[in-house]
Amino acid sequence: WISECWISETLLYYSGCLFSRSRTGPGPGRYVLPPTVGFANHDYTRFAGPAYSFHRRLDNSSDPGPRYYVKPELTRFGRAKGPSYSMLARSKPKGIPRTPGPATYHPEKVPPPSQQRPPSFSIGARTKPRPVDPVPAPNSYTLPSLLGPRIPHKASSPSFSVAGRNAKGGPLEDLCRTPGPGRYKTTDPDVYLCRSPAFSMLGRLKPGKVGFPTPGPGTHSPEKVTLHRAKAPSYSLGIRHSEFLMPLVGEAPEW
Repeated sequence: WISECWISETLLYYSGCLFSRSRTGPGPGRYVLPPTVGFANHDYTRFAGPAYSFHRRLDNSSDPGPRYYVKPELTRFGRAKGPSYSMLARSKPKGIPRTPGPATYHPEKVPPPSQQRPPSFSIGARTKPRPVDPVPAPNSYTLPSLLGPRIPHKASSPSFSVAGRNAKGGPLEDLCRTPGPGRYKTTDPDVYLCRSPAFSMLGRLKPGKVGFPTPGPGTHSPEKVTLHRAKAPSYSLGIRHSEFLMPLVGEAPEW
């Protein structure tokens, strides 16, 4: 009996515990507090700090951002800065000074001041011409031409013009439309007469191969030949002999 009572009490204890657990509320993980970061669903019991968002990149046509550099001397009351100086670049010279050199002067041409000098004259520059009056010259005027009937106040002689040749109604119009002598073609006389000899021009023949150089007509000089006529005496210059050469002595004649 005791064991049955202990068992029944034990079952009642565990069943009460299970019943009490099923009747309790949710755990801490069930509750979600409102966030304190951001703007959406922020905890209204807390102060929200300044919030910023990232915007997309602006194109080139939009205004620039805070990239302007304001100099510290610029204030809302004006410019507050002391005097400042800068160094400029070296300026270009206007030109080389035309200072005369020693060779420019000619002291030898200056006569002595104690001697008398003859009068000297120099040629001056051409004077400026007198200003010309803006009056037109006689050739500026042009009289009207007297040729043709286009002058209303002058009597013109009869004028004629050459018209073009008319194909119809003119003196050269062929009313019969008969062919002229030039319309007919003549027959070649070689058809009904004895044919005349005909020649043709051949091409230039190739020169033959010459085995030995034959002299041409210009090589010979017949005017220099004197075998068939009397020849004038001619002399030639001999060679120069040495002074130390002994003369040739022939055999002595026998007396």
